[in-house]
Amino acid sequence: MIYFFVGIAGMLGAIVRYLIGLTLLTDAVFPFATLSINLIGSFLLAWLTTSVFQAISISPAMKTAIGTGFVGSFTTFSTVSVETIELFQSGKVSLGILYIFVSIVGGMIMCRLGFKTKVEVKSC
Repeated sequence: MIYFFVGIAGMLGAIVRYLIGLTLLTDAVFPFATLSINLIGSFLLAWLTTSVFQAISISPAMKTAIGTGFVGSFTTFSTVSVETIELFQSGKVSLGILYIFVSIVGGMIMCRLGFKTKVEVKSC
């Protein structure tokens, strides 16, 4: 059953990623859409796993579905790789290096922010 949940969540994550990608500067020289999505995903996964999932009661299967399925398909390393090579091949080596740097360092900063952002659950 967990495979079904991961698959459904993965489908939703991919759809959300696609829709956000359509709205964010898709014709720009620099791949802002993928960068934004991956930075959001870095924050989201850290925040969910260290704060949200600890603050609410949720099954391990649903944690896996959300973390691996939704966030895993929402973010993408393969697209970063392809876009970086495309930047290099088109002679935009400095943009390619900047893209790698911001993707890695920015992702770690966003992850750290996700770890530090806490959710408070108030009982009624």
